[in-house]
Amino acid sequence: MSRSSKKGPYIDPKLVEKVQKMSRSGDRKPIKTWSRSSTIIPDFVGFTFLIHNGNKFIPTFITENMVGHKLGELAPTRTFRKHGVKTKESTTLR
Repeated sequence: MSRSSKKGPYIDPKLVEKVQKMSRSGDRKPIKTWSRSSTIIPDFVGFTFLIHNGNKFIPTFITENMVGHKLGELAPTRTFRKHGVKTKESTTLR
């Protein structure tokens, strides 16, 4: 279920403050964040975010196509290992 359109998108206030501060100074170093639920707004375009996935920080450069999505969508939390391998022994037991 999505957030009410009456309330508007959720954006972490500290994150917006960091982006505004960096845009005023002209600095383009990566912004480290744990706020995966924040919505990407047009002010974020052109910045690199280090999004935490629970284990490490994933570097992500924000483009115009990403506006409206959540930061958490860009840093997957689960890694797919692989399905079990079918061997001769497992087929002969049936």
